[in-house]
Amino acid sequence: MGNLGDGEAVWHADMTYVEVPPKAAMLHSLEVPPPEAGGNTYFANMFAAYDALPADLKKAATGKIAVHDASTNSAGMLRKGYREVSDVRQTVGAHHPLIRTEPGTGRKALFLGRRPNAYVMGLEVAESEGLLNALWSHATQPRFTLCHRWKVGDLLMWNNLSVLHRRDPFDPKTRRVMHRSQIKGNERIN
Repeated sequence: MGNLGDGEAVWHADMTYVEVPPKAAMLHSLEVPPPEAGGNTYFANMFAAYDALPADLKKAATGKIAVHDASTNSAGMLRKGYREVSDVRQTVGAHHPLIRTEPGTGRKALFLGRRPNAYVMGLEVAESEGLLNALWSHATQPRFTLCHRWKVGDLLMWNNLSVLHRRDPFDPKTRRVMHRSQIKGNERIN
């Protein structure tokens, strides 16, 4: 059901293509597929991923700004008024550092957003792709993730600025109905 359908949703944070992304997100399950039919949601802790970054990767990411693509939606569909990105150096969207600092604690986290059409400003395309591939591969390792197996009535809330999430595909003969809400952000990522 819905725009995302029953396919897998890849790792992402919500709406990072805007200058001030939502600070948190919530999902409330109304109908869920049976456990064997899929539809689980996974979360990856970007504080833990940053803390465990190898020194060379941490150095490569420090001070770098990435463009977060605004041209497509969560289902990968082109948004009205945008053109398909054929050269990531021309990606349209918000510019955010790869490493953000939590204002209240001073703790650092990776801030990756969404992978398609992302570009690290000032780098050659191959260098940008290499850095982003290494960061994404590191950040989504099982040791930084947890899986939530939905039951009807579950309500989950997470920090959209420090957590990536994704969903498993599920059997198209089943229904998965969720209410989703976001908490407006008040932080420019820096």
